[in-house]
Amino acid sequence: MRLVVAYLGFVESTKQRIIDEEDGLSTAELLGNAALAIGALVIIWGLLQALGVDVVNWIREQIGID
Repeated sequence: MRLVVAYLGFVESTKQRIIDEEDGLSTAELLGNAALAIGALVIIWGLLQALGVDVVNWIREQIGID
């Protein structure tokens, strides 16, 4: 019986701790995520641009256009 009471007390304290925590994302978290996304897009854009030039040059070489 004491084990059940202890378990219920643990469940109640955990539930209260979850309720007391801040919900949602803060502005700083959203801005950080946006900055990471923009950085990733810039890197991907740069890689695709460099790769695209190589692909276009390869195609030109294959069909004989200089």
